[in-house]
Amino acid sequence: MTQAPHPQTPAILCIGSVLWDIIGRCTSEMQRGSDMPGRITRLPGGVAMNIAMTLSRFGMTPALLTAVGRDPEGDELIHACGHFGLITDHIYRSEDLPTDRYMAVEGANGLIAAIADAHSLEAAGDKILRPLSDGSLGTQATPYAGQVALDGNLTLSLLDDIVASPAFAKADLRVAPASPGKAERLRPFLTRTRGTLYVNLEEAGILCQAEFTDSETAATAMLDRGAARVLVTDGGASATVADAEGAITLRPPRVTVARVTGAGDTFMAAHIVAEARGEDRKTALASALKAAATYVSGEPPL
Repeated sequence: MTQAPHPQTPAILCIGSVLWDIIGRCTSEMQRGSDMPGRITRLPGGVAMNIAMTLSRFGMTPALLTAVGRDPEGDELIHACGHFGLITDHIYRSEDLPTDRYMAVEGANGLIAAIADAHSLEAAGDKILRPLSDGSLGTQATPYAGQVALDGNLTLSLLDDIVASPAFAKADLRVAPASPGKAERLRPFLTRTRGTLYVNLEEAGILCQAEFTDSETAATAMLDRGAARVLVTDGGASATVADAEGAITLRPPRVTVARVTGAGDTFMAAHIVAEARGEDRKTALASALKAAATYVSGEPPL
């Protein structure tokens, strides 16, 4: 009798949005109301998915905790996750919630507009976290003690619960907002001084209720607001890592921009991998910037 294969042990958990990215790209600059020729693609996406795919390319084995519908789009998405080497055993599959989607339009001058339809993830709520308490990945008595990448597509109340939950008490939390519009959802990590926050300059401004002109000033302000550790990016200008040891600021490599969506997720994943390799703070920041620049240029971030 053939025994069922044992579930793989993940190197990191990626918790948040896993959906279909529908991206329209035009090689010319675009403005509001522009009607231009270009290419439209559909690819697996979502913050958690983008981070997990990049981690997998760098040799780590991530497990996804998310909500995916039991519809044809969901089945296709689960299959795609398996193709990228991601563990899908712990994904919550809903009978009545459709698979989420994200739609964006990009021009040569960057992101023009985007809409994230992550309503199914929000509706699923704490159901996606059951593996952390039912023994699959941990229990309240023996909490998961590895790395966790969280994204801000989760609701504010759920993120607040995660920060306070015994199930996450020993986890190394790495957190990113899904977009500037959802940056406020990261506030529990400031008030409780938990985790490593990955934000851009605009998101840092929203969290600090201020306007910043450089990443180092923004990172220092976030520490003053309660952040335990933060990485702030400012496009092609600079990026800063700051914690109790001080701040380090570097400039990213200069490249021709071919795509934008997913760059921040690539930066975060590359930084996690660099630290897992044992790189020091400055080297890890430089590695993450190089990977993000390579991704933005249109090449695989390896």
